[in-house]
Amino acid sequence: MNEIEYKYLVDETAWSRIEKPKPELIIQGFISKSNEYVVRVRIKGNKGFLTIKGKTIGITRQEFEYEIPVKDAEAMLESFIDKSIRKHRYEINVAGKLWEVDEFHGPLEGLILAELEVDSIKEKFELPNWVTEDVSTDPNYYNAVLIDKC
Repeated sequence: MNEIEYKYLVDETAWSRIEKPKPELIIQGFISKSNEYVVRVRIKGNKGFLTIKGKTIGITRQEFEYEIPVKDAEAMLESFIDKSIRKHRYEINVAGKLWEVDEFHGPLEGLILAELEVDSIKEKFELPNWVTEDVSTDPNYYNAVLIDKC
């Protein structure tokens, strides 16, 4: 399955002024990382996931995600991961589109990223007033790169 995703930096001041739903804690790490693909294990709330993502071309890449028992995800993070990312994710609807906004913790504290998955590169959408710079094609904002700062 192809994933088409835009990613934006978030203005902390504007973000702090809006009403938000309760976030979910995400803990994730990478079992394997290369220029061609990554294999990620994630705990989101009380669920575990194993995800394989292909090489990013523009804002598109292949993605395969599978729910796994949370105990397995915990064991994988403990056994195979030396660094992990911790973040709170907010899901916010803006003009009929679901935005996922991540507030990072630990060494990445202060970084807030907003992501929007779309069905087509030609799809039009409204930008919320709390997003700033489009970093969709900047590899420095891929989680597989950010984890090296943890």
